[in-house]
Amino acid sequence: MSENKKERILHQEEIMLKAQSGMLMLVLNILLTLAGIAAFVIGIIMAANNNPSSGVPLIIIGSLYSFVIGPILFAGLKVLKPNEALVFTLFGKYHGTIKGEGFYFVNPFATAVRPEVFTSSASTGQIASEQKAATINVSGVAFPTQPSPKISLKAMTLNNDQQKINDQLGNPVVIGIVVVWKIVNTAKAVFNVDNYKEFLSIQCDSALRNIVRLYPYDSAGTDGEKSLQGSSLEISERLKEEIQEKVNIAGLEIVEAKITHLAYSQEIAAAMLQRQQASAIIDAKRLIVEGAVGMVEMALVRLSDNNIVHLDEERKAAMVSNLLVVLCGNKDAQPVVNSGSLY
Repeated sequence: MSENKKERILHQEEIMLKAQSGMLMLVLNILLTLAGIAAFVIGIIMAANNNPSSGVPLIIIGSLYSFVIGPILFAGLKVLKPNEALVFTLFGKYHGTIKGEGFYFVNPFATAVRPEVFTSSASTGQIASEQKAATINVSGVAFPTQPSPKISLKAMTLNNDQQKINDQLGNPVVIGIVVVWKIVNTAKAVFNVDNYKEFLSIQCDSALRNIVRLYPYDSAGTDGEKSLQGSSLEISERLKEEIQEKVNIAGLEIVEAKITHLAYSQEIAAAMLQRQQASAIIDAKRLIVEGAVGMVEMALVRLSDNNIVHLDEERKAAMVSNLLVVLCGNKDAQPVVNSGSLY
């Protein structure tokens, strides 16, 4: 495939079809069909009254329009609801797209493209419900129906299964995301990819793996380091940009991408919980020791400045030891009363 052809496929632009009013064409076609039926009946009467030269042309014209042209024109009438679109091809070529609610008339030979919507990555229950919706039961017999060719332009959500991915430090984490998306270019969505929903799902999984490998699960007390747990907004924005870059070819717009589940994998969850608990205990002990040292220092300075008692270095060391035990201990200290002399 040449480079020019590849560029044309990647940059496939929508052609907005200038469809006529469906109500006007419906009324006009009904009137012409009734006129054709009347001409057909009159032609038969005239031919029966020995006037075939005038009756036969009326029979041909009336029958041709009433039974051939009229039904074909009825096939060109299309009804669209809000936020719906139809993509048409005419003899194999892209003909155009109509959007927005209304009653339209298009070329009856133009065919509405039915995009593939069933995804192989969906769960068994979802596939069963979609297949059930695509059948009609008549007297206990299921008849398959064709999927609708209408394309929804509404904002939709994609909630992929949770994945196990190694973070920057090699720790396996289980992460899940939800992506809000919509179709902005129906031509790309229909013609550039085989199944735009499945394509989006695969690209979301790929982008998620690329982003998770760049960050650790948590910063582990390191100031300024970005992590999956502490920088969720920034990571969501990067994830959105990554997915958007991958799905431009399909004419999709990523409205939002958010992390919905984040946890260590089951095999290391217990060990990581112990590490977090140990880190919390160390931080708490560090804060307690810093406060206790400050209080001991203040006590020694106040005793010395106010000339309450003069202690030598050995007694100061004993006092510091006792105060640190009282202030840093996990239980209340039991006082010991000394009734003898200080020395």
